[in-house]
Amino acid sequence: MTSQNLAGKRVVITHADAFMGPVLCAVFAEHGATVIADSSPLLAPEAPAALVESAGIVDILVANLALAAPTTPATEVSDAEWAQVFATLVDPLPRLVRAVLPQMIARRSGKILVMGSASALRGMKRASSYSAARGAQLAYVQAIGVEVAPHNIQVNAIAQNFVDNPTYFPPEVQANPRFQERLQREVPLGRLVGAREDAEFAAYLCSAPADCFVGQVFPVCGGWVTR
Repeated sequence: MTSQNLAGKRVVITHADAFMGPVLCAVFAEHGATVIADSSPLLAPEAPAALVESAGIVDILVANLALAAPTTPATEVSDAEWAQVFATLVDPLPRLVRAVLPQMIARRSGKILVMGSASALRGMKRASSYSAARGAQLAYVQAIGVEVAPHNIQVNAIAQNFVDNPTYFPPEVQANPRFQERLQREVPLGRLVGAREDAEFAAYLCSAPADCFVGQVFPVCGGWVTR
């Protein structure tokens, strides 16, 4: 599809073996991008900058950060859980952005896309640490998006839920009748959003026809939330 032509673009995709990583790598490559797939946890403070330095020119950064979502009641969320969730989902993000922005500003060109969660847009029981971290991601995207837009850099996020992926909806979850009942009850689409559907939208947001989007959060969740 010409609208998602990424030929010649160098794309860094983080946590490439988890969440949306595998399908993002495949779809971006199909659209002509050179994909730098990184599967490191990025927990060390210096790791994000080291990744960007090793990648060289980065036209597009896809911050795909994931961990198994805790289901702890709010009264039992420990400091350790809170710290782990934020260390995995939140802390690497500004480090990645700080590392990649200087070269994008110098070129007056670049795109940053965060693969986030719609759990930040709708309350979920027993998901306080996870939802808070995902919310921090989205707030950061909105702030950075408007700050760097004058440099012709577009920063946006996909806030997803009920999207087929191995981290949050593995086959054993999808096969559970109770999950299928929940899907029909809560998701107007009546099915999971396909992994490729999500990845194709991500590729579009990282392509030239999407230059007009600035600091925006796009729900992709089959209607579970709409804005």
